[in-house]
Amino acid sequence: MSDDSQLELRSRLAGLADRPVADGVPADGLQRDFALLGRLLAGAAQGGGAGERGVSDDDVAAALALFEGMRTAVDRLETQVVIEARRRGMEWRQIALHQGLKSSQAASQRYQRLMTRLEEIRQGIR
Repeated sequence: MSDDSQLELRSRLAGLADRPVADGVPADGLQRDFALLGRLLAGAAQGGGAGERGVSDDDVAAALALFEGMRTAVDRLETQVVIEARRRGMEWRQIALHQGLKSSQAASQRYQRLMTRLEEIRQGIR
């Protein structure tokens, strides 16, 4: 990812962190989460060892706990965007192209896997 793309992504994430979240997660909690992940990434990029750059073992454990919730949120968002794309008449071939997939079948299967995963989470199976 280019430096410009990373800056744009960070800017978008910062903008999201400033807004309240629908499921009741406070914006300041998102900002803390992003800040923690940023410190971890900065330390890893510089080859920092344990305890460097103000990151404790508890911080690492807390960061690990964030990913499942983030993954679920991204899955929900992706399914909503795919549903909107289909509602607007986009073909699976076009969706696949934008997702970096090679076929309409791959895009459709990805969507089905996401929907299955989200339903299993909803039902408490996962």
